[in-house]
Amino acid sequence: MKSLRLVHYDNLEQRVHNDDTMPTTTPLLAIDGLTLGPIHNLSFTWPAGVSWICGDEGTGKTTLLRLLAGDIQPAAGQVVTPEGNVFWLDLQDAAHDNSTVQACWDALRSCWPNWNDGLLQDLAEELDMAQHLDKRLNMLSAGSRRKVMVLAALASGATVTLLDQPFAALDLASIRILHEFLLEAAEHPSRAWIVADYEAPSDLPLACVLNLDAHQ
Repeated sequence: MKSLRLVHYDNLEQRVHNDDTMPTTTPLLAIDGLTLGPIHNLSFTWPAGVSWICGDEGTGKTTLLRLLAGDIQPAAGQVVTPEGNVFWLDLQDAAHDNSTVQACWDALRSCWPNWNDGLLQDLAEELDMAQHLDKRLNMLSAGSRRKVMVLAALASGATVTLLDQPFAALDLASIRILHEFLLEAAEHPSRAWIVADYEAPSDLPLACVLNLDAHQ
């Protein structure tokens, strides 16, 4: 398979860097004294680019992402979010089983003013999701269901995008394409992508890494 960067974008930067803003010099997202479950009095800031939250099972990676998104509220502390909001999506619950792929994306499109249909269509083709648009989520494999969430996140156009173990259950070709996207996104001057996974990669230029193992 040819590089996504060369096939669809001439330069993928044209799709990721879709604004003319100057580089951000202040953090895009911050937490102060955040506490809930395994998260205890945690303070941190995230700049533009790609960052990682890593840690073992049970250290609070998903809990922290949900706190950053406002999906749940902390017992103490605060989250300071940017203009343009924070994108977070979890379609694993059975409540979403009867929704089709296209219906999920259509519903999200109406909520995110910077939604990028061109990017979504290109990635859907590259990740072999175009053939599944009319299928219900409960008809998809674990990997394809995860792709629905990942592609929506990448197309959202949010100032901060949260990705929870985006590579899990993906085929090798899809992993490579997602890696290429994050490699380009790492250079973005005014948007952030925060990935939660067990280990931080050594082959991506990360803006910062938060290791939750060190905060237990």
